[in-house]
Amino acid sequence: MSLAFPQSPVDVARRPGSPVDEERLRPRVDRALARFLDRQEAVLAAVSPQLAPVGDAVRELLRGGKRLRPAFCYWGWRGAGGDGADEGAITACAALELLQAGALVHDDLIDRSDTRRGLPSVHRRFEALHAERGWRGDGARYGTASAVLLGDLLLAWCDELLADCGLDPAAVRRAKPLFDLMRTEVMAGQYLDLLEPAAPSPDGAVERARTVIHYKAAKYTVERPLQLGGLLAAADPALTSAYAAFGLPLGEAFQLRDDLLGVYGDPVLTGKPAGDDLREGKRTLLVAEALEHCGSADARLLDDLLGAPDLDQPGLELLRGVITRSGAPQRVEARISRLLEESLTALDAAPLADPTARRMLHRLAAAATARRY
Repeated sequence: MSLAFPQSPVDVARRPGSPVDEERLRPRVDRALARFLDRQEAVLAAVSPQLAPVGDAVRELLRGGKRLRPAFCYWGWRGAGGDGADEGAITACAALELLQAGALVHDDLIDRSDTRRGLPSVHRRFEALHAERGWRGDGARYGTASAVLLGDLLLAWCDELLADCGLDPAAVRRAKPLFDLMRTEVMAGQYLDLLEPAAPSPDGAVERARTVIHYKAAKYTVERPLQLGGLLAAADPALTSAYAAFGLPLGEAFQLRDDLLGVYGDPVLTGKPAGDDLREGKRTLLVAEALEHCGSADARLLDDLLGAPDLDQPGLELLRGVITRSGAPQRVEARISRLLEESLTALDAAPLADPTARRMLHRLAAAATARRY
């Protein structure tokens, strides 16, 4: 059974006139994902009908999302001279959504997040299934274990979809080492993100936060997808380097915008409760900047309340007040502007084969960094 991926209310709110809709890119990516999941659900059904909730959970998760990574991959392909009508390229771009979905399942588990894209996170979904069916044992443990396995499955499937995308096998072999490097980098960045609240230190906190941003988000969201698309289309080293010069600062700016949304964002736009980053104790660049510039009393308050398991709404407001008083939001906004300017300067100088790709990458850069709170 084929299934389309309708936009959730969160996605509609976040993508008015989105450049991802240009050339019907999102529907094409969605169709590639649906075709792949049809095949995989048949494999799961042949193992056991009890696996139906796994396929359902994957489809539900993939209904949301901005499709930014496939978009950067696609325009990286086009910028290197790739054919925009090639469905093999679209399928290769879609593999990034499976990678992202697997990373989100594990990320929500690590952060103990209750929601994702306006819906229950995967571990909460399976915990609820356990309760609804009246099964034996610990429902929370069942949800956790199910999410680990489902996230692992998605990470395996992303590799399978890339390998089977329909492009010339030589093109896939050319791009595969970068795809592998990207996955290693994002896991390394995730570990460093986990380490920071466990072993905090005021010395070098800003630079450590930037390292986390680069490897957990910036390279993974923009730089590597661009380069992956370029390599699939046989990009030369000059274009691959230009994609890095454009992609890394833009990816950092994108994550800084996300950090601001994590503290001040509207849940209708983010799909997550406001203040989740503070509840989770994330030592973002925004938090590092606040700690570096606030007074001693505010620094103690921030250190005491950040990530506190019993953090309530008044506590969240206290933390927001500390961050706001420190001037950190204004400094982060200024950094976003500088990074965007650096990124667009590199894009304007990049040796792109297709002028449409340059125009669309300009639009994607604006959409990825737009203020939405």
